[in-house]
Amino acid sequence: MKVSVVIIARNAEPTLRRCLESVAWASEIVLVESGSTDRTAEIAREFTPHVYQTPDFPGFGAQKNRALDRATGDWILALDADEWVTPGLRAGIEAAIAAPGDKVAFAIPRRSSFCGRFMRHSGWWPDYVIRLWRRGSARFAEDHPHDRAVVQGRIGRLREPILHEAVVDLEQMMTKVNMYSSISANMFHQQGRRGSLPGALVHGAWAFFRTYFLRLGFLDGREGFLLAVLNAEASYYRYAKLMLLARENTEIGNRK
Repeated sequence: MKVSVVIIARNAEPTLRRCLESVAWASEIVLVESGSTDRTAEIAREFTPHVYQTPDFPGFGAQKNRALDRATGDWILALDADEWVTPGLRAGIEAAIAAPGDKVAFAIPRRSSFCGRFMRHSGWWPDYVIRLWRRGSARFAEDHPHDRAVVQGRIGRLREPILHEAVVDLEQMMTKVNMYSSISANMFHQQGRRGSLPGALVHGAWAFFRTYFLRLGFLDGREGFLLAVLNAEASYYRYAKLMLLARENTEIGNRK
């Protein structure tokens, strides 16, 4: 069976080589990048001729579908540039596609590191993500701030995890908080949802409580506490930005 690995990347020089080396066994690697100012494209071309550069970034789902549309393998393995495949996961993938039974896709647990620590709680483990499917059985949703594969058919599970260097330091995390909260706020606004300051505060407090207590973040030590605080900030900013978007649109409408 031919396996196509699909990846999107932007300024991924620090992690991309590790990702690509971990899937050098695949039949095909397709990488789509947009707006990189580092050596992302140069590194990718060391591993595959299928490197495509786009002038725009339409969103994570739409960009990943661009990569998906260029893949030719029987099976698709979707990765992010800060993820990598272990030898154990490779063996699990090969076994699954050799005898998939009635499954057209497989969810893979993802083990993510936060500021140098692989998290075992906090809602980060086991973080099952659908990343392996028979070509034509799934596409990425384009109305979601994160990558979410929508599958037509039965889904199985693999045991070995994808490894993920999610957050290197707090500066990177704050950048992600700002980016994803803006994406989510704009998506909610387009759906007609509204935000308020009390709502933002409640959502932020709930995000901390859920991460640190319900999802046992306290067992992840100081990193668990930091992650709970950052999740609270992300939720608070999401709804605060949603509130401000509604106000901005009202003011623009009043000026017309």
